[in-house]
Amino acid sequence: MIFLTQNSTFIIGQVAWLLGKIMEGIFTVIDFIGLPNIGLAIILFTIVVNLLLLPLTIKQQKFSKLSAKLQPEVQAIQNKYKGKKDNDSMLAQNQEIQEVYAKYGVSPSGSCVQLLIQMPILFALYRVIQSMPAYVGKIKETFGVLADAIIGVDGGNFLQNSGIDSIANTVNMYGRAMTADNLRNGVIDVLHKLSTADMTTVAQHYNLTNLTYQGELILSSDTTRGLIDTYNNFLGMNMGNSPAYIVSEALKVGAWGLVIGAIAIPVLSAVTQWINVKLMPTQNNDSKDSPENSMMQSMKMMNMIMPLMSAWFCYSLPCGMGLYWVAGSVFRSIQQVVINKHIDKMDFDELIKKNSVKSAKKLEKLKAQQERLNAYSNMNTRNIQSKANVNQGTSSSTGTSSVASKANTASKSSTAAKGKNASGQGSGTSGSIMAKANMVKQYNERNGSNKNNK
Repeated sequence: MIFLTQNSTFIIGQVAWLLGKIMEGIFTVIDFIGLPNIGLAIILFTIVVNLLLLPLTIKQQKFSKLSAKLQPEVQAIQNKYKGKKDNDSMLAQNQEIQEVYAKYGVSPSGSCVQLLIQMPILFALYRVIQSMPAYVGKIKETFGVLADAIIGVDGGNFLQNSGIDSIANTVNMYGRAMTADNLRNGVIDVLHKLSTADMTTVAQHYNLTNLTYQGELILSSDTTRGLIDTYNNFLGMNMGNSPAYIVSEALKVGAWGLVIGAIAIPVLSAVTQWINVKLMPTQNNDSKDSPENSMMQSMKMMNMIMPLMSAWFCYSLPCGMGLYWVAGSVFRSIQQVVINKHIDKMDFDELIKKNSVKSAKKLEKLKAQQERLNAYSNMNTRNIQSKANVNQGTSSSTGTSSVASKANTASKSSTAAKGKNASGQGSGTSGSIMAKANMVKQYNERNGSNKNNK
């Protein structure tokens, strides 16, 4: 995967391009006011994106609240048809449940559709934050000056064959674009992901310490903070370094403030996500055996595991990603409180009445659709039965016609034989079974006539 090149995956690539434009716009504005900082850009970016998703979020929360209210009615219907597995009962149960959902104005698949809409947005968000130089022009060109100098020395050979494990690991993970056709992008990818110590090693090897971009020093010196540190430094922490790396380096020099700040990122990520989960509306389900209850138990387990997983990820991934998770969780928690108050003020009884009018039309369509399906099913059944009867009748009539034809032929043969030879000698057809049967019949008729005469 070429990290610097913008994502071209269907849908995700287009969404990432759009979000990248938002990120670049935000960075341009804060750079204009003298605060070109990736950490600040991530926080503002998170707020803007969540505000754009606010209508969808409100719709989802409204769906959850209405689902919680309609759940008792759904459970009552399920209990009504409990143990009934015949087709008519299953159809009736589904019909009644659809009527309940229609009455409340929600769709059984509503939450799934909203999650499907949000999924590409989430993937694209991670893509933009992970590869800032791919979407923010100034950051790319700042690293580009360093990349051009490195390529001019040895074509990036030291980066790929330095023998330093941390640099080699960075190249293996992020330097997939370091090919002859795309070397500059590959070097920028690697430089963007290097830790502070590794960047210092690379800068010393290639003598990059005095390079400038738009008249400003790129790498920090003893007296001047460089552009890259200005971009990456947020509350004393480099957003390109992981909390694990910051803690290990800070412990060596006794910088306890950095240790606390680095540990705070994964801890805040876990805590804010847990709070966010607690603020989400939940459904009460008293039926222990219902599929919904099993799903809810699984969701509760996931809600307990996910904050712990996010803490681990934030501890091992660059601080910029952890800052995005923390900012997103904090914003969503505040947003959730506001949405909950808004939803609690809603008159759901009045909303249900309005939906009842709409649901009446939907139910008519559903019933009409069901009737058409039933009629089509019955018509198919009749057609199948009719074809079977026709085939059977054709077989029978064919057999009868065949027998009648044979009988007629035999009768004609018998008559012809009787005209030639009354004793049954003559044509070979007189010896057929039908001819013999005819002869027996005639014999019986003659004997019966003789007896009657006597």
